[in-house]
Parts: sequence; C-alpha cells; structure tokens
Amino acid sequence: MTLTELRYVVAVARERHFGRAAEACFVSQPTLSVAIKKLEEELDVRLFERGGNEVSITPIGAEIVEQAQRVIEQAAAIKEIAKRGKDPLAGPLRLGVIYTIAPYLLPELVRNVIKRSPQMPLMLQENFTTRLLEMLRTGELDAAILAEPFPDQGLAVTPLYDEPFLVAVPRTHAMATCKELSAEAIKDETMLLLGTGHCFRDHVLEVCPEFARFSPSSEGIRKSFEGSSLETIKQMVASGMGITVVPKLSVPRQDVPHAADPSTDHVCYVPFSDPPPTRRVVLVWRKSFTRHEAIAALRQAVMACDLQGVTLLMP
Repeated sequence: MTLTELRYVVAVARERHFGRAAEACFVSQPTLSVAIKKLEEELDVRLFERGGNEVSITPIGAEIVEQAQRVIEQAAAIKEIAKRGKDPLAGPLRLGVIYTIAPYLLPELVRNVIKRSPQMPLMLQENFTTRLLEMLRTGELDAAILAEPFPDQGLAVTPLYDEPFLVAVPRTHAMATCKELSAEAIKDETMLLLGTGHCFRDHVLEVCPEFARFSPSSEGIRKSFEGSSLETIKQMVASGMGITVVPKLSVPRQDVPHAADPSTDHVCYVPFSDPPPTRRVVLVWRKSFTRHEAIAALRQAVMACDLQGVTLLMP
C-alpha cells in the first residue's frame, strides 16, 4: 500500500469517475485503474462498484476512503513540520474564495501577501461554498474565505469582517434619489438575483423573502430574473431591467477611476435603513492543518486591506 494508491482512491471517490480521477491525478486511466485493483487485491475488499459511467463507493470503501484522506493529510503534515523548522511561511497556501468575494478582495489581498510574505504564494480557487467545503475536507485546499452561514464541517473558523448590503438601482429610477431604503420599500420592484448555488442569493432572499415564492405559474415571475455574477447583474441594473442587492465591497469606490466598469455612470447604490442587512465573512481551515503561522499571516494580510465600509473583526 502506497500514498500514491491512497491518493488515487480518494480521487475516484471524489470524482465518481475513473477517467476524471486519472486526469485530476495527472496519470493515465489504465495506470490509476491498475493501482486501485492492486490495492483492492491487497486488502481483499472491493472499494468501488463499477457500472457504466457511474462509480459508487461500497460501505467498506467509504470507511477506507475516509481513513486514506487522514493518512494523506498526516503525511503532508510531516512535510509541513519539516518546512516550519526552516521557515513557518515557506511554501504555497491553497486558498479558496467564493465568487461574490473574490473579485473585490483578492486583488489587494494578493498584493499584501506578496509584500508581507513573499515566500508564501497564494494558489487561488474561486467556487461555490459547497464545492470549497468539499475541497477543504479532501485536502485540495488549505483554507477558504466564506460567508456565514454554511454547513458545520468541523472546521476551524475565525471572523474577518461584517459587510453591509446596499440596493443597486438604475440612475433614472425614482429610488435613486433616496438617502436610504427599507426592505419593505423594494418588495414590489423587479429583483435581479444570482443563480442557484450562490450563497449571496440566499442572503438576498433573507432580506426580501417574497422573491423566493415566485414560480413560472405565478404573476410575480416577471419580477425576478437571474444573473451569473454580481457584475453581470449590475450591468442588467444599468440597462434598466430591475434592481438588486449587493455587498458593500462590490460597490465602485469614488476615489478609484472606473473606466473598466461602464455601469458606474448608470447605477446608484442606496444604503438600507438602520440596521442594514449584513453578511459575516470568515476564514476557515481544517483543524488538522498544521501551518498555523500561515493562517495568521493570511488573516493579517486581509486586515491590512483597505476595506472601506465594512467592520473588521478581531478573532
């Protein structure tokens, strides 16, 4: 039994497909299949049920996959302990960030990490919360920046900041002149939402729960449209299709030129009435992850960012 075989097993369990698992491990499918068959023969158990294009895990296989992941993590921990003896920050840090945070936090965060900890390059992954949690669990990521709430995965969590929401309306809209807006005031407007899978969609529906009830058979379907990203939705607002709710860091800053954001001249951002709805952004990592200094350095780099309009939080 080798670590390579265990990595193959974990990859197949994750992908549920031998071909995709082989691609993820950068080996040919025959190489991966032979290695797994060899391990099954050595253990005298069947780890996977093969049937057509679907691969399922046997009950005993699920236990072995879980243990294999722990073994892989512990083997990696041995290397990290050796590195820490030379430099606690040496080596890349694999960081995941959800889609509605990454574009607005990463540019300055990456610069800060390069400046403060050049020996610790960030390997970045943007994705949905559920996928990033899975990648944390399987060891594909070291840490992730998420918005609460999310399913409890037994992870270590430290708060970063609380971020208020604003209402984005077309500049020609009657609400564009308002100093503030309540959730009640926007419930009859055409609402532009992110697609299913984005946690920020759920945050908006908490503020405006009436939009969650729309269905193709209801009169209200005309009031709700979906976009693939916050920037796409802002363009939809600029074109007059409706209004939306956005997090503060996505709002263009007045002290920064906006040549790359043509929607700026056509969208107004109106604060919510006090207390405004907010989301809490946190840094999470596996409790078994041993590079505590790297986590601390990453958090300090976030705290050093110029995050106007949010409330930074102490751990």
